[in-house]
Amino acid sequence: MRKSLLFIPANHPGMLQNVDIFDADGIIFDLEDGVALTEKDAAMDLLASFFKHFHLKNIEKIVRINEINDLDLIMCEQIDTVCLPKADTDVLKLLDKKLSTLEKKYRLTHKIQVIALIETPESILNALSIAKQPRVNGLLLGAEDLSTYLGVRRTLEGKEIEFARNMVIYAAKSMGIDAIDTPFTDTNDIDGLNKDIEYAKQLGMNAKACIHPNQIESVNHLFRPSQEDILFAQKILLAKEQADREGLGAFSVDGKMVDKPIIDRALQIIKASKE
Repeated sequence: MRKSLLFIPANHPGMLQNVDIFDADGIIFDLEDGVALTEKDAAMDLLASFFKHFHLKNIEKIVRINEINDLDLIMCEQIDTVCLPKADTDVLKLLDKKLSTLEKKYRLTHKIQVIALIETPESILNALSIAKQPRVNGLLLGAEDLSTYLGVRRTLEGKEIEFARNMVIYAAKSMGIDAIDTPFTDTNDIDGLNKDIEYAKQLGMNAKACIHPNQIESVNHLFRPSQEDILFAQKILLAKEQADREGLGAFSVDGKMVDKPIIDRALQIIKASKE
């Protein structure tokens, strides 16, 4: 599963050339809000040229588009995922058809996936339907646009987006896809970022978008299982092996009964610790 996704404006040649030095799981090449309206055509040309000449390995290449027709100008083998802003089910169905057409046209060797950006009140209420659409393998909460729709001010505590976070998490987890948290917008406040990550992780988010490279380390570190969690998971799995050898259906660890959900959780922690 993803942990960190870094937004980079697609009209910034210096940042494009350095994307392979960042330790993010994926780069979101932004053609939408990160690019001025007057520079969007130039950004698409620059991004198409970048993909043609720079071949990135071992990192997910994601493009946040403005509209589906942007894909006619930038589609290529390098793109792994499309990030669709203000996603809804009707547009996602159109996007699926468009991507199928372009995959055949350009004879792509892989199927392009989709991250749906959930950033309107309607999309929050329809998050599960959006998560069920073809190709969607992640839901990304966009809290800044959502707050504008709601007419509320963003706060460090994030109470105003708690309902939205939970809706995204429950929809994503019910479909076994990534629940990706909204970016933390103060790039100088690492303590605030860390608290925001801890809270989002506690709710159930498994990844977070970054708007500055200095946020990647915190996101990667805090979304990995803690050493305490890993040691306890190992203890659970060792106890299960012992119980299996002794033919015991139920067993306890540290005085607490262990059942299948706890074993599954231990397996998840060990798997996540190796990613």
